[in-house]
Amino acid sequence: MSDKQSGIFETKLARLEEIVKALESPQVSLDESVQLFREGKDLATACEGLLQEAETAVSVLQQPDERNA
Repeated sequence: MSDKQSGIFETKLARLEEIVKALESPQVSLDESVQLFREGKDLATACEGLLQEAETAVSVLQQPDERNA
């Protein structure tokens, strides 16, 4: 994961944490809860994609370099 992707991931994760806290609050209306849930779901999907990209990059780096074999 590049520094830029890491920053994007951290930003999305922080927003997701804010959404979770807001959804736990009794002051949030039903309509707002639905909107926050949708946004949270989108953020979770985006974070999962970034993590999968990072996992793939690590897997590639762990493979032996065939040029040196």
